[in-house]
Amino acid sequence: MSDSPKSSVVSYADVVRAAEVLSGQVINTPCRHSRVLSRITGADVWLKFENFQFTASFKERGALNKLAGLTEAERAAGVAAMSAGNHAQGVAYHATRLGIKSVIVMPVNTPFTKVKNTRELGGEVILHGENLAESQAFLEAELIRGRGMTLVHPYDDAKVIAGQGTIALEMLAAVPELDTLVIPIGGGGLISGMAIAAHGIKPDLRVVGVESAGYPSAYAALQGDPNLVKGGQTIAEGIAVRNIGKLTIAIIREHVAELMRVDEASIERAVGLLATIEKVIAEGAGATGLAALLSDPARFAGRKVGLVICGGNIDSRLLASVLLRQLVHESRLVSLTIDIEDRPGFLARVAGRVGDSGGNIIQVHHERLHASTHAKNASLELLIEAQDELHADQIIADLQGAGFVVRRGVGGMEFD
Repeated sequence: MSDSPKSSVVSYADVVRAAEVLSGQVINTPCRHSRVLSRITGADVWLKFENFQFTASFKERGALNKLAGLTEAERAAGVAAMSAGNHAQGVAYHATRLGIKSVIVMPVNTPFTKVKNTRELGGEVILHGENLAESQAFLEAELIRGRGMTLVHPYDDAKVIAGQGTIALEMLAAVPELDTLVIPIGGGGLISGMAIAAHGIKPDLRVVGVESAGYPSAYAALQGDPNLVKGGQTIAEGIAVRNIGKLTIAIIREHVAELMRVDEASIERAVGLLATIEKVIAEGAGATGLAALLSDPARFAGRKVGLVICGGNIDSRLLASVLLRQLVHESRLVSLTIDIEDRPGFLARVAGRVGDSGGNIIQVHHERLHASTHAKNASLELLIEAQDELHADQIIADLQGAGFVVRRGVGGMEFD
């Protein structure tokens, strides 16, 4: 095994020391083979379930490694962090456990459930700023300089980076034959630590970074063009970071073989597959590694790939929406508009035909008032459950064979 390049601020030895600090205080999460995802992607896929940590995120590792290294004076003064989610909970949980006061500055628009969880874990929450940059400015002025607290940065800190790297140590101990790691990138702490650790054990291991298409902060930094970060809505909020870390970009430049950008549809599909196949809940950021394999399976075909399910903190309403959208995408939920005569018996005929074809009607709306509809006609808008796309096509064909005019989509809105 070789140490990481001397130009790095974090070494392989630093990660090994972090593993000793974390031993028995965070979960050595399972790293398991997925036969179904391997078949779907064409790679030999192994999953590291960091969503099984107590706060459902890998962020505990870096936070605890930083906290454990504080001096007595620093512990007495307390720690401060800015975060809109997982890092906040990791810092609050372990600081409280170690008897250290923690203050977390969160943007004012942070979902209430994340604010509530952070407070329940013992952190004092201050809501300030419209975004993390404004939260950080307040934190540095009021808490670091004003009150002498120690900053626990979410990614741009050597101790935090080393703590996150312990994931790779565990993965390669469990599955030494891994030849590729596919790792999400937000601020870069996770991939930096894992890449250093992995290359300390297997220098030729391939490290691939994955970013949200709207927030390719590492790619933009390497290209020298911050305008490449377009922003916008994403379900991968955990990696929706506009500016990569200064420490982490140097490590990424040395250790990461390639970067990928994945779109929202791929991330949604990955969340859905992890729920339906692996029976685990992953947040958008936690599913981006799988999204990369789904987006470009040829790139990973035949390789032994390790993926990190780095977090499971997804809003239940968003998860429900993602799963339903996935059913629509797979044509297991199909919306149909059917023209009928507005007289007794026609609704029953349609329902009977759908039932005979093996479909299940989930929802029905009987519409008589469309301007384009004849006064003696009506339209049925149905939401039908099918087994798969072929079954959905068969249901439609059977309805058409029975003489009905059928259109996919409700009220003229198509899903594909």
